[in-house]
Amino acid sequence: MSFFTELQRRNVVRVGVAYTLIAWVIAQVAEFAFENFGAPDWVIKVVVVMMLLGLPLVLVFAWVYEMTPEGLRKERDIDRTASITPQTGRRIDRVIIIVLVIALGFFAIDKYVLRSHAPGAADVVPVAETSEPVQADAGPPEKSVAVLPFVAMSDGPDDEYFADGLTEEILNSLAQLPELLVTARTSAFMFKGDDLPPVPEIARRLGVKHVVEGSVRRSGERLRVTAQLIRANDGFHLWSKNYDSTSADTINVQENIAERIAIALDVVLDEEKSAAMRKAGLRDVEAFTAYQKGMKLFNEAHSRNDIVAGLRAANEYFDKVIERVPNYPDVYARHSDLYTHMMNDDVWGERGDLYTEEEAAAAYPAAIADLQAALRYTDKREELLKRELDLAFAQGNWRGLVARTRRALEADVCDESNWMSSIANVVGLSEAHIEQSKRIVACDPLRSISWFNLARALLWAGRYEEAIEASREGMERAPGLWVSWIHARALIESGNFEEARVAIDTQMRDPTWAQSARILLAAKQGDREATDEAIEVMASQLDNIDNNFFTPLIYAWSGNRDDANRIAARFDSHPWGPWVLWQTSNWCACGDAFDLEVTPNFARMINDSDVTWPPRSGREYPLKDW
Repeated sequence: MSFFTELQRRNVVRVGVAYTLIAWVIAQVAEFAFENFGAPDWVIKVVVVMMLLGLPLVLVFAWVYEMTPEGLRKERDIDRTASITPQTGRRIDRVIIIVLVIALGFFAIDKYVLRSHAPGAADVVPVAETSEPVQADAGPPEKSVAVLPFVAMSDGPDDEYFADGLTEEILNSLAQLPELLVTARTSAFMFKGDDLPPVPEIARRLGVKHVVEGSVRRSGERLRVTAQLIRANDGFHLWSKNYDSTSADTINVQENIAERIAIALDVVLDEEKSAAMRKAGLRDVEAFTAYQKGMKLFNEAHSRNDIVAGLRAANEYFDKVIERVPNYPDVYARHSDLYTHMMNDDVWGERGDLYTEEEAAAAYPAAIADLQAALRYTDKREELLKRELDLAFAQGNWRGLVARTRRALEADVCDESNWMSSIANVVGLSEAHIEQSKRIVACDPLRSISWFNLARALLWAGRYEEAIEASREGMERAPGLWVSWIHARALIESGNFEEARVAIDTQMRDPTWAQSARILLAAKQGDREATDEAIEVMASQLDNIDNNFFTPLIYAWSGNRDDANRIAARFDSHPWGPWVLWQTSNWCACGDAFDLEVTPNFARMINDSDVTWPPRSGREYPLKDW
């Protein structure tokens, strides 16, 4: 009789299978229980080690002993003719079946109940198909993924920021792969917190086929990271893994997660791609924690009135990032935003007591220094093109601006340059801007400003119905003040005046923005009396109507040429005035928003450029006769 046959006769194989299944169930239950009770990681490790050590002992025991009606006896003391191993084997088979059913039941509960209802997780529930978004005609590409914010399972003061930083580092690594469509941070981080929609719904709204989710637990220096890649249409886990490590090893964990995800999505990683993935991001735990704190304040600042105060607070954290990782270009681009808003406010006359005259004077060189640093540390061609455009425009280097803008519009990026939307429309490149905006919306579909830029470019191109549809979808997917305003404007420009009136009254909560739209509506209808009355209402809402962003626009729309020139001349006298006048022309989209001769500084910069002036908007305003 062969050795294997003897193993089967003595039920050693059956005992081994039964033991393995029982041990697996015990380990899974223990892991779930220990995590919820906050037990240290070493406890579950001890349980697993004990189970592994028990396997050879059980196998030896099954070889040496046999179960008989009189109890356990050594196999060598039993007459083979009296052996009941066949009956024992059938009993063990039944035990295996029962345990296998329990194991499958636990797996189902763990996947569809426990994990899907854990904080930050989502139910895997099929959802009905909805109409495709503007940017996706044939559905998301197969190699598309969104990395959702990893859930912080511990409650240290920085643990949530640490988890967000780890998530963004993984996202940055995956974004280096040209084969992958990776949802940008802005949209992916919308799905953070409790009461999240099911995974298929998240994937649909983000326009991807796959979702990455996970959790992070820190206890002292100990670190446990769980990550899984989920196929959205059926909830199948293509890859998952638990990492037990230390905080010092965070970067290695992040790199391994990103590489495993890429491989699971059938991306072939050569040395060049792997090196690009390893190089991406901050690669410094303290730096990416500080960056997340800064980004939280940065995003909050752009949704409130005192934006300068919010950006000041954000820059305190960005300064810490620059100190630790001085070659990270993105942080300089964010850092410069404070100075741009300072300069804009100073031109409009809205500085108040937000900052001193000395700070206002120092804002321009500070902004240029940040933009130069962002360009200096950028090595990816697509990013270089947009950063070169930003720096050239901010420095007033407008010669060759059209060609530079055209090159930047060809870049396949997930986030356009700071100035692209302002430049492209004015220089007559709206059609190319539309194509890039569609790519950006596909990458970042829950960023409201992306939909605003797309709809505005469509308006500049005279594609009014498409602008209405894009802005309407933008309000559904990424609601915001700017996108609701451009939706109302698209309705006005297309002649849907009554629908525009309803949209202004029901969708726009900010009184100044809503009133600017009412002024545009009356002016577009050629109603002088209603236009003047609407301007008076707006003046009553403001401390000084001359110190407002919309003022030069409403004077141009309403044909108040003297007032439009008066405001433009005042702007032009400020060192940053020409840039604000450019923005005025882009927002007005009305040809000459002012007479060029009243703005000599702006006129000089235009004459030195290759830009045709005035911009051709293709639209008429009945009350405007110039």
